[in-house]
Amino acid sequence: MATTTIRLSEELKARVVVAAERSGTTAHGFIIEAIVEKAEHDEAQSRFDTVAEERYARIVASGKSIPWEEMRGYLQDRLAGKKVKRPVARKLAR
Repeated sequence: MATTTIRLSEELKARVVVAAERSGTTAHGFIIEAIVEKAEHDEAQSRFDTVAEERYARIVASGKSIPWEEMRGYLQDRLAGKKVKRPVARKLAR
């Protein structure tokens, strides 16, 4: 385990203390939890961006897509519990 020093303004330190007390933890625990949450959020966002970029590259490479109205109808039917055939990607007219 490493030690890192962070400098907080007196105002932020007071806010952290109050928030930690409300959460039933220490200021140190509150700060650690906040750092963990931020790191996890950043990692999830990075994974999301990577998947989005890969999917967009496949769309560009193939020229195939599913029109939004068609996909929207499919998703609405699925949410309604209907058995529906999955739409097929195809080259769209420009």
